[in-house]
Amino acid sequence: FLQGQGVTLEAATSDTIRDYLASLETHGFSRATAARRLSAVRQFHRFMHGEGTMAANPAAIVESPKSIRGLPQTLSAQEIGMLLAQAGARVELAEGKARFKAERLRCLLELLAATGLRVSELVGLTARAVTADDAFLTIKGKGGRERLVPISDRARGVLAGYIKSLGGQSKWLFPSHGAGGCLTRQHFALELKHLAVACGLNAGKVSPHVLRHAFASFLLEKGADLRAVQQMLGHADISTTQIYTHVQASRLQAVVEDHHPLAKKR
Repeated sequence: FLQGQGVTLEAATSDTIRDYLASLETHGFSRATAARRLSAVRQFHRFMHGEGTMAANPAAIVESPKSIRGLPQTLSAQEIGMLLAQAGARVELAEGKARFKAERLRCLLELLAATGLRVSELVGLTARAVTADDAFLTIKGKGGRERLVPISDRARGVLAGYIKSLGGQSKWLFPSHGAGGCLTRQHFALELKHLAVACGLNAGKVSPHVLRHAFASFLLEKGADLRAVQQMLGHADISTTQIYTHVQASRLQAVVEDHHPLAKKR
C-alpha cells in the first residue's frame, strides 16, 4: 500500500495508516480483518520506534474499526413447533428409562421455549426453584442476580408431569450421574441437535441459545416492552437486549404510519 502511495515506512503517518484501513474497506475486507491487520501494523511500528528507527509510533493513536454486531440467529415458530411435537411424540413411544429421558428432553425444550433461560440456568434448575410458585420461576443468573421469569400454562403442565416422573429423588430438576449432579449443557445441546435432525432441520442452526433468541424475538414481535424482555432474559444492560429489536422494524414502521399525525399523505 505504501509503495502505491509513494511513501516509505519511515515516513508513514497516522493519516497514512487510516488511508490504508479505508482501502481495505474499499476492497471488501471485513472490519475484523482490518482490525487484525491494524494490530500487526501497530506492533511493527512499536518495534520500529523501540529500535530508534522511527521518532514516533504513528499507529498508536489510530482507532480500531468498530465491529458490527451480527443479528442473532433464530428459529421460526413453525420450526420450534416441530421440535416440540417431535419431543412429545418420543415420550408417547418410549418405555422404561428411555421414556424418562424422553420426558426430560421434552421438559427441557418446553421450558426453554417458554422462558428463554440461558442453558446453564436451565440445566441448573432445582426442584425447589420450579415448585415454589405456580406462575413464576426463581432464577439465579449471572453475577448472582435473582429474577422472576413467568411460565406459560402449557410449560407448567409439562413440568408438572415431569416432576411426577422424577419422584423427588434429587434436588436437581434435571439430575445426572456426572460430577456436577445435574445434566450438562453440552449433553442437552447434543440431544437437541439429534431432535432437530429427526425433524428434518439443519442441526447446525439449532442450539439452546438459538431458542433463547427466538423467545426474545417472538415477544418483541408481538409488542412486548423492551424493559420487560430485558428483565426476563436477565440482561444487566438493556443494550444487550436491543439486538433483538431488528424483528420490530416492519411493525414499528406500521405503527408510525397508522398513529403518527404527520405520517399520512395529505
